[in-house]
Amino acid sequence: MSDNTSAVRERPVRARGIRPGLLVLTLLALVLTAAAELIGSHKVKIGPGAITLFPIIWGLLLGAAVSIQRIRPVPVRLQRAATHIVEVGVLLLGVRLCFVVGHELPVLKEASAALLFQEIGHLFGTIALSLPLAVMLKMGRSAVGACFSIDRESSFAMVSERFGPDSEEYRGVLGMYIFGSVVGALYVTLLASVLAGTGWLSPLALAMGTGVGSGSVMAASSAAIAAQFPEMADQIVALAAVSNLVTTLLGVYVGMFVALPLADRFYRLLTRRTGPVPAAEAPDLQATPEPEDAETSRVRPFAAIGIALAGMLVADVVYSGGFDPRALLGFALVSAVVLVGLAIKRVIKIPAVVGSSVLAILATSPISPVADVVLSLVDPVEFLAMTTPILVFAGLSIGKDLPALKRMGWKIVPVGMVSFAASFLVSALIAQVFLG
Repeated sequence: MSDNTSAVRERPVRARGIRPGLLVLTLLALVLTAAAELIGSHKVKIGPGAITLFPIIWGLLLGAAVSIQRIRPVPVRLQRAATHIVEVGVLLLGVRLCFVVGHELPVLKEASAALLFQEIGHLFGTIALSLPLAVMLKMGRSAVGACFSIDRESSFAMVSERFGPDSEEYRGVLGMYIFGSVVGALYVTLLASVLAGTGWLSPLALAMGTGVGSGSVMAASSAAIAAQFPEMADQIVALAAVSNLVTTLLGVYVGMFVALPLADRFYRLLTRRTGPVPAAEAPDLQATPEPEDAETSRVRPFAAIGIALAGMLVADVVYSGGFDPRALLGFALVSAVVLVGLAIKRVIKIPAVVGSSVLAILATSPISPVADVVLSLVDPVEFLAMTTPILVFAGLSIGKDLPALKRMGWKIVPVGMVSFAASFLVSALIAQVFLG
């Protein structure tokens, strides 16, 4: 009885304890967001192309530097809170993109075949190229989990159901998930920036390639492409958003019934083995501990939206060099659609990203009587500026993942780089073929 009583008494203390910390996290993120925007964009020439270092990259790097430093460590619970804010921030950004999608539906209709077939790149690019590398590096059965996709949230459920939560395959998913969380957005953004500068591929094909199933990767990399082709910015972000939405919708079914069984069989073919993996080939991984103080790290949707919007507003002001009051109405509209999407998820159990995206697309589609009004409201809200605070919070959450990534060893790094590059590049090449 005494233990239960003490547990009940502790909860309000922990709940109160996070509020000042969350405020400090928010203020820190706002400062880093403003700093990233003030640094601005810088182009670095590399061979035939160039890397354009946008504020979104500075934001991720600044956040990561603060997260991993040991002079004044960011508490793990606040790093987890930053992750929750990123999740909501990606929803806000997705709605902003889908307003553009609705307006650009005629363009998307022409590219529909390319959108569907380039999904083959996301499916087979990782398996065909990264799995042989993982086998060569002797990652053992964890290679199956690490290489059947770029391993975002839904991959955990797929692998857990098929192989179990204590399996090597599951730990492979964890390794790729951490790799993608730490460097995925930065890595694909740099690749997209270099290729956009070479002119070898159409910016629309590159945009479709960025829809790998990760909102932050898609947002950052498509923003980098759009910044180099401002006259095509709306088409680029529209195609990227739709590609990512298609990948998200199909990803669970394709992953469960096609990609994961295919990766398993391909692994067996490459190793010529059906029995257990020798201990020498099994990676030295430990189960990841349960999140500490999970209750204190959770951020309520209203609070997360408010914090993300504050960062986006700061970025928008610094980016545009002044405050446009019309942007407040645009942010309010974006937030309202996200809240409706969250409500739909609660009622009929479909992902919030699907419900909010469909609403945003319908609102600006040719059949919508309020399309022009909606577009005029969200026009002052800069897409590129919205992305910066999301990546700042993503950077601030990185520190908690570094110990687990170290336990994975160095092998996950080259395998992760090949997986993300293959998913992006093969998809972009397929899209290029269909776009002509």
